[in-house]
Amino acid sequence: MNELKGLHHVTAITSSAEKNYEFFTYVLGMRLVKKTVNQDDIQTYHLFFADDEGSPGTDMTFFDFPGIPKGRHGTNEIFKTSFRVPNDAALDYWVKRFDRLDVKHTGIKEQFGKKTISFVDFDDQQYQLISDETNEGVAGGIPWQKGPVPVEYAITGLGPLFVRVSDMKYFKEMMEKVLKFKEIDHDGSTHLFEVGEGGNGAQLVVEHNTVLPEARQGFGTVHHAAFRIEDKKTLHEWDDHLRQFGFRTSGYVDRFFFKSLYARVAPQILFEFATDGPGFMGDEPYETLGEKLSLPPFLESKREQIEQSVRPIDTVRSTKQIEKEYEGDSRP
Repeated sequence: MNELKGLHHVTAITSSAEKNYEFFTYVLGMRLVKKTVNQDDIQTYHLFFADDEGSPGTDMTFFDFPGIPKGRHGTNEIFKTSFRVPNDAALDYWVKRFDRLDVKHTGIKEQFGKKTISFVDFDDQQYQLISDETNEGVAGGIPWQKGPVPVEYAITGLGPLFVRVSDMKYFKEMMEKVLKFKEIDHDGSTHLFEVGEGGNGAQLVVEHNTVLPEARQGFGTVHHAAFRIEDKKTLHEWDDHLRQFGFRTSGYVDRFFFKSLYARVAPQILFEFATDGPGFMGDEPYETLGEKLSLPPFLESKREQIEQSVRPIDTVRSTKQIEKEYEGDSRP
């Protein structure tokens, strides 16, 4: 059975699709590649931010469930999402950018030999930038060419996923025996795992924590995270594999943009396994990705109902000239 290929996407919950769009577009400089709805809750937006072409392994996606309360960070949750930047110099750029734009951040730190910056958004959603300066393994994506961040400093994809668990013994065994990850380093109660080709695009950082209260899902928290699977055949093999270990799965799910499988692998930890294709350009051209409300064929007949239930958000960028924003002496 083929190994997991690394991270596919992370899906979180936001209090405001509009603020979320502004933050990811004009602060983080990631490209909105798909504006659609939650296929299981069609009154809820599902926004996909990724690299220039919507490559697998670069997606951060968001739901905006109406009326959901603020979440609480704690143990037993996927608690932080990382984004890759090309090198250490890029982090210097981002410190200046975050300072100018009043984004709360930690400054440059180091973890497991890589330089990082942790930061939060308006919902207290937890993020990290990580430098690819010394990285080897899964290749990054293509920076958004027409975004506000100069391409030499821009985000290229997802980095290590952070998880807190109260039962480390179980979680480590599940990661190694079921998901085929390998533990490659640890620092006290924090453990670094990787899979496939490894590197920043295929790593999980797992913190053993029995002190914090149980996390509570809501806006400002992660809903689930997904790992890359080669194709539909491999997806079915992974479904069988998970069931052999006693996990209840969703079975095969066609999400149109990719094919999926879901399993709750630990308390409050939902993992998805998703194919690399077919991708985001089947129903929209490259030039205008994410600008219209995109619906999979099985929801197209409900378009009028859906458009009446979700408020319109103007996501047109193809007609705008977005200037590159250099920060102080960051201009080459």
